[in-house]
Amino acid sequence: MPVIDLVTLIEAPIAIVFDLARSIDAHRESQTAHNERAIARGGGTTAGRTSGLLEEGESVTWEATHFGIRQRLSSRIVTMSRPTHFRDSMVEGAFARFDHDHFFEAEREKSTRMRDVFDFDAPLGPLGRLANRLFLERYMRKLLEERNRVLKQLAEGGAKTDWG
Repeated sequence: MPVIDLVTLIEAPIAIVFDLARSIDAHRESQTAHNERAIARGGGTTAGRTSGLLEEGESVTWEATHFGIRQRLSSRIVTMSRPTHFRDSMVEGAFARFDHDHFFEAEREKSTRMRDVFDFDAPLGPLGRLANRLFLERYMRKLLEERNRVLKQLAEGGAKTDWG
């Protein structure tokens, strides 16, 4: 059960960083290499937003290409304490499970420490554990680092504050 723990320092106010981290539009921009997009799903537990800012209890279904395979993954914001924390958890997708905690701490008036804790289990039991060791954990870390790099650029570049 790998846990990826990343810290990114961003020269922007905590409220802006928090909103960018829960913005479907900003996330999509950070994952263009994988053609990631939010899609509408028909009803049920995985129906969700396709743009804007996610709120507690809301879900999003992403469609993207990873490892040459078009995949879908639905997650829900299961807890939120604006502007210091939120957690999204997988509802449906390729992982056995995942929980992604996003923590935000104001360092100074216009500086934020953003911390991601991504805790996941690969599917397929022993094969999944082998995949974790060989490539999956490194792949997921790289995805999160790229996302954070783009969020940092958006926030520090004076990104609009209404990503919804």
